[in-house]
Amino acid sequence: MPPSRPAGPSRPLGAIRYDNAGRVVLVTGGAQGIGLAICRAFVASGATVVCADILAESSDVPAEVKMYRTDTGNPVDCQAAVQWTIDQCGGLDVLVNNAAIQPPASYVPVDQLESELAERMVAINFMGYTNMAKHALRYMKQQGSGVVVNIASGQGDRTTRGVPIYGPLKAANILQAMQWAVEYARQGIRVVSVSPGAIETPLVRASLAAQGGAAALANRHPLGRIGQPEEIAAAVLWLSSPAASFVTGTDLVVDGGLSAFGAFAEPYTPE
Repeated sequence: MPPSRPAGPSRPLGAIRYDNAGRVVLVTGGAQGIGLAICRAFVASGATVVCADILAESSDVPAEVKMYRTDTGNPVDCQAAVQWTIDQCGGLDVLVNNAAIQPPASYVPVDQLESELAERMVAINFMGYTNMAKHALRYMKQQGSGVVVNIASGQGDRTTRGVPIYGPLKAANILQAMQWAVEYARQGIRVVSVSPGAIETPLVRASLAAQGGAAALANRHPLGRIGQPEEIAAAVLWLSSPAASFVTGTDLVVDGGLSAFGAFAEPYTPE
């Protein structure tokens, strides 16, 4: 397992070593945030990495990463991304389902939620995971091995006010991983999910701004801070490695101890 991290600023990912030479990894939503950290981590460990993202280009993505423009809310794009990876890279060993959206406009009670926005979130946050896995698993079955990692969320296990769609979809991502794990375990395929807490990403910055800022949430964590994308990447590296060969059908919570308090966000105070 990766070495434990002390409280305080995270250590560089370079302190954790895995050999992924010869492995092909496909990461959705890898142009920024957690996905970008995952791409960088796999590149650093020697893997061939494809970033499937709606952004056609990103100056932040390492030059070694192969970019393939993909709208994971479009099932045709999902199939094309998997097939392009197999054709261009000679196979597929790890799929990381990471692409998701959580627009500030979704932070409303369900009776105020715009149907079009909810449908777009379902298309990306749930069906995008399904469609990417559908085609990746077909290939992994043939080769008799593979790993699928769903990036879920602490909001998939507990909730707060004003998040009627993102949390339920993240709960679905956790159960997707469990079901796929059971379905494909005898074919040499492992499926897991990772549930980050509050992580320093553009998506979280936007959502925290909509909820009044990051300072209060950081102080709620036993570690006294929110997490860094590299800390999620470290978890994904371990879970997809042979070191985790007996780990499947489970969800790894990486949240700085926040869920140990028994609540993901603010305590509920009746108005």
